[in-house]
Amino acid sequence: MENKIVECVPNISEGRNAAVVAECVNAVASAEGVKVLNFTSDYDHNRSVITFIGTPEGVSEAAVRLCKKASELIDLTKHTGEHPRMGAVDVIPFIPIKNVDMTEVTALAVNTGRRIYEEADIPVYLYENAASASHRRNLADVRRGQFEGLSEKTKLPEWKPDFGEGYHKTAGISIVGAREFLIAYNIELSTDDVNIAKAIAKTVRESSGGFKCVKALGLMLHEKNTAQVSLNMTDFNVTPLYAVVEKVKEEAAKYGVEVTATELIGLSPMKALIDSARYYLKIRDFDYNTQVFENHLL
Repeated sequence: MENKIVECVPNISEGRNAAVVAECVNAVASAEGVKVLNFTSDYDHNRSVITFIGTPEGVSEAAVRLCKKASELIDLTKHTGEHPRMGAVDVIPFIPIKNVDMTEVTALAVNTGRRIYEEADIPVYLYENAASASHRRNLADVRRGQFEGLSEKTKLPEWKPDFGEGYHKTAGISIVGAREFLIAYNIELSTDDVNIAKAIAKTVRESSGGFKCVKALGLMLHEKNTAQVSLNMTDFNVTPLYAVVEKVKEEAAKYGVEVTATELIGLSPMKALIDSARYYLKIRDFDYNTQVFENHLL
């Protein structure tokens, strides 16, 4: 069988100190069988996203090394940022890419979560396909209360960590899981009123009656003095990027506000971008499989 490829996209709670981010990226890259594809940092979110792929064994080892390094360098008692967070390495999703299925990747997530506690001394919650109970499946539910709420949250029987007791006093709890490909996408607005961004986010996110497979928050980018709608698109085949962008434009116009820029965090499948190009270019009878040149080179 051809080599198995798994993607891992950990989010670390540091987006301002480039030296700390670099050490964390280097910790990932030091694992055998792993290739770092991308990393991005956001000052206002105070968060960085690292994207890497590799063998199942390699990505698991890289995640453990990352947690060890981050726990040395990141102190959440001193951390502030716009994005919700619970751990120094906040969330660690594993995604099946090639010659591996969700069942295997779920087992990999569970095993990696156990290793993170045993080797890095950081308690772990499991989420999405690796969740140990239905109320732990949704990342937002698991992370509710953030780092500051862990002292009380971990005392509740229903929120005891899957691995470990309590929480690491400076590195918090890491949230490890298995999921499908997710597109992280941000939309900036021509306003400094974060309440407008929050209202628009509520309109488009699934949990509030909006688009399926869309999670959204309204955040403030203080460095740019700009409000932002921050999106996680969990299945672009169900809800495409352009549909959400158009809805955000429509809602923003009600407040006399415009979309000024959008931002892709990490990587995206080519098809998600081409679907948007097809929509805006109004190409008739377009066939993704036969009319995209690069598809003939794969």
